[in-house]
Amino acid sequence: MPNKNQKFVALLVAALVAITGFTGCSSDTGAATNTAGANGTSTEIAAIAVEYSSEDLDSTWDPATATTITLQGSSIEVAGSGAASEGSKLTITAAGTYVLGGTLTDGQIVVDAKKDDLVRLVLNGASISCSDNAAIYAKQAKKTILTLAEGSSNTVQDGTAYTLAEGEDEPDAAIFSQDDLTINGTGSLTLRGQFKHGIATKDDLVITGGGINVIAAGDGLRGRDSIAVNGGAITVEAGGDGLQANNDEAADKGWISLDSGVFNIIAGNDGIQAETLLQVTNGKVSLTTGGGSVNASTDLSGAPRSEWGKRETAAIATSAEEDTVSAKGLKAGAGILISGGVIAIDSSDDALHSNGEILIKAGELEIASGDDGIHADSALTVDGGAILITQSYEGLESASISINSGTVRLTAKDDGFNAAGGNDGSSQGGRPGENSFKSDSPYFIRITGGYIAIDAGGDGIDSNGALYFNGGTVLVSGPTNNGNGPMDYNGECEVTGGTLAIAGSSGMAQAPGEASSQNSITVYYTKTQEAGTLVTLTDESGKTILAFAPAKTYQSIVLSTPELEQGKTYTLSSGGTCSGQLSDGLYTGGACSGGTKLTDVTISGTVTRIADDGSEVSGGMGSMGGQGGPGGRQATTNNQAPPDNLMPSDNKQPPTR
Repeated sequence: MPNKNQKFVALLVAALVAITGFTGCSSDTGAATNTAGANGTSTEIAAIAVEYSSEDLDSTWDPATATTITLQGSSIEVAGSGAASEGSKLTITAAGTYVLGGTLTDGQIVVDAKKDDLVRLVLNGASISCSDNAAIYAKQAKKTILTLAEGSSNTVQDGTAYTLAEGEDEPDAAIFSQDDLTINGTGSLTLRGQFKHGIATKDDLVITGGGINVIAAGDGLRGRDSIAVNGGAITVEAGGDGLQANNDEAADKGWISLDSGVFNIIAGNDGIQAETLLQVTNGKVSLTTGGGSVNASTDLSGAPRSEWGKRETAAIATSAEEDTVSAKGLKAGAGILISGGVIAIDSSDDALHSNGEILIKAGELEIASGDDGIHADSALTVDGGAILITQSYEGLESASISINSGTVRLTAKDDGFNAAGGNDGSSQGGRPGENSFKSDSPYFIRITGGYIAIDAGGDGIDSNGALYFNGGTVLVSGPTNNGNGPMDYNGECEVTGGTLAIAGSSGMAQAPGEASSQNSITVYYTKTQEAGTLVTLTDESGKTILAFAPAKTYQSIVLSTPELEQGKTYTLSSGGTCSGQLSDGLYTGGACSGGTKLTDVTISGTVTRIADDGSEVSGGMGSMGGQGGPGGRQATTNNQAPPDNLMPSDNKQPPTR
C-alpha cells in the first residue's frame, strides 16, 4: 500500500504554496510572506484532503489466525508464529496480528519486521512497563497498528532514564515507532512517558479511535511527519507540547489534521504545534497551555511581566529538535485552517499563532489568552464561524485582517484589531518576541461582512495602513483613555457598506475618509458620557436609524449605516431606553424613548463631523495620521481624560466650528 505521505504530497504542497511558498523553517523563526494584494484581499488556504486507509479504520481481527502473547510478570509466553521471547523481551519479526494480554513488569515489546510488513498489536488487557527504554518499540515495519480491544483497559509506562547505545538518542517515548504508527479500536490506553515523550513516531501518527490518556514529561503525542486524528477521546498532560509534528525538512511534512475526536490537553508549552499546516475540520478541542491566561504577558497594570517568555521546561533535556519554548494554543509554521469543530483555549501565550496565515471558515472558538487571541504574521481571514475572546492582550493581530462572515466578539487589554503593529505602535516593544511582521504587501483591515463586537482597552480597530468597511456590523466600545482611539488608521479609511457604531475616547479619534461612498456621522462630545448611555439617531419620521449603548465611557462615536442619506435631516439624542432586541449594546427593532435631544444634523457630505451641540467640527489630521476629526490631543498622566471643557486638536486648541 502506498505510504500516506505519497498519497498527500500533491495536495499538501499545493496547500503550502498557497499559504506562504513554504520551503522549511523552524518554529517561531520562519519568514512570513503576506499573500494579500493591494486591493485588500487575501489568498485562501487550501485544505489537506486526508484519506484514512482501511487498516487505519478497521479495528477487527481474526483470533484464529492471530498470535497470542501472554505477559507473565518477568516472562512472556508465545502461542503462534512471527514472534519470540527472551526473558521479558518480545521480538516480532513478521507481518501479522499479535494479541497481547497480562502484565509485563519490566520488559519490552519490539517490532523488528521487514520494511514492507504490516504489524498489528492488539492490546487486550495488557499492562507493559519498561524501566530503561521504550515499553513498545516499533523498530522496523511499514506500519504498526496498535488496536485497543473492545472493553479492554491497557497501560504502558517507561522509566525516567533510558539505557541507549553510545551516540544514540532514540527511542525517546514510552511508545516509539521508526515508521508509521496507527492507533485504533474502542478500548482504553493509559500511558505514562516519564523519560520524555508519551507516543512518538518518526513518520506518520494516525489515530481513529480509543480512549487515550497520556501523561508525559515532554510532548504527549509526536508524529514527526504528520498527525491525523479521526476519532477517539484523547487526554494529554504534557510538560512540553500536547501534540507536535516537527518535520522542518520537507514542505509536505510536519502537518496536523484533527478531523474528529475529543481532545483535552494541558501542556506546559504549546497545545498543538505543527511545523507546516495545522487544520481542524471537526471534533471538540480543549487546551490549557503554560498555566493558562492567568500567566499573562502583562500584569494588571499593563506592564510586561519580566518572567514571561522565559520559562524553562525542567524535565526535558535540550536537543536540536526541541522548539523554542512557547505556550501557544494552536501553533503552526505555515498556516492554520479552522473549518469546523468546537475549540476552547486558555493559554498564557497566543491562543492561535501562525508564522504564515490563518483562515477560519467555520467552527466555534472560545479563547482566553494571556497574549494575542489570534495572531498571524502574514494574513488573518475570517470567513465564518463564531469567535469569542474573553481575555487577550490584543484580540486579532496580523499584517492584514479580512473579516467576510461569521461572528467575532472580543475583549482586549490593548487593541481589538491590530494590523502590523498598528498605527500608533501601542502594541510594539512591550512583549517579548512579538510584533515581528515580515511582509512586503500593504497592511490593511477589511471588513466585508459578519458581526463584530469589540471591547478594547487600547485602540478598538488599529491599522498601520488602510481600513475598509464594506459590509457587516461593527460595534466598538473603548478605549477610555485619550492616548488611544476607537478607530485608528494610517492611510485611507473607506466606508462603502455595513453598520458602524464605534465609540470611545476623543483624544485620538478619527472619522472615516472622504473617499467613502456610504455616509457617516462622527460626534465629538463636550463631556465624557457614562457607560451604557444610549446614542440614538432618528430620521425625519421618527424612525430609529441606529441605537447604540457603548459598554464603556466615551467622548466620541462614529455612526454609519446604509440608511443615512444625503440631503436628509436626522436627530441625535442621548440617554433614554429602547424596547428593541439588545446585542452588545446595539438595539434592533422596537422603539426608543426618554432620551434628550442633542441636535439635528443634515447630511450634506459623505463624512459629517459635529460636536454634540450640532456645530461643525473641522479639525485637521489626528496626530497619528489619517483623515482625523479633532484627534491628536495628548493624553494626560495616568491615562486620565483631559478636562471636559477642552476639545482636542492637533495644536491643543479648540477645533474650528
